[in-house]
Amino acid sequence: MSCQEGTVWYLSCGLVFGGVMFLFRQMRVRTPYGRYVNPSARLLVPAKLAWFLQELPSLLVPVVLVLTAHSPSKLGQKLLLWTFCLHYFQRTFIFSLLTKGRPSPLKIVVSATAFCSINGFIQGHYHLHCFQYTEVWLADICLVTGLILFFLGMAINVHSDHILRNLRKPGEFTYKIPTGGLFDYVSGANFLGEIVEWLGYAVATRSFPAISFAFFTMCSIGPRAFHHHRFYKEKFSDYPQSRKALVPFIF
Repeated sequence: MSCQEGTVWYLSCGLVFGGVMFLFRQMRVRTPYGRYVNPSARLLVPAKLAWFLQELPSLLVPVVLVLTAHSPSKLGQKLLLWTFCLHYFQRTFIFSLLTKGRPSPLKIVVSATAFCSINGFIQGHYHLHCFQYTEVWLADICLVTGLILFFLGMAINVHSDHILRNLRKPGEFTYKIPTGGLFDYVSGANFLGEIVEWLGYAVATRSFPAISFAFFTMCSIGPRAFHHHRFYKEKFSDYPQSRKALVPFIF
């Protein structure tokens, strides 16, 4: 398959535009999943199944693209594409099975599945058919720095999810203040970790598709960290006042 540069460019622009629209929307209303689901909502999907279904396309689509590629993949293509897939392997087959979250509305699951399908195609097609890798690329400072940020962010994300899963004992449904790790500094440590991941990915690839995805991620889960911060401050009178919403010591 030849590089569909125009298609990738327009879809990447769509991520940027969608991120801006999502940001403005979340400034007015909380996205109704997790703790913000309406108790009377219908057509709810169990959390484990919802996360599995909506995260799977971001892993499956790139894998299908690799298997159907007519030319052998170079090391650079494999490195960055499998880095992208690593995150979604963890989210699809580990996070989804361990989550203790609330059911998600069907429309949220459908829209997230559609997004992951499109983004999986954008990232997979670009790395396999569009990006040009040179022999000196593996020693590039941006690649090394980006990968360090990616794996640092992933470690923060996975560790923060572990803390959240173990806040409540089996059968408990009350919310508690998360502590430990970066939760001692910010309310949205898990969101911060994922944002750092995709910023690192964007630095490593220096590509418009990766940058647009990182931007969309900040616009979509960044405001959610602020909603969680407000939720904790309103619900718990003893919530640490020094703790920020998303970035330690800043905001």
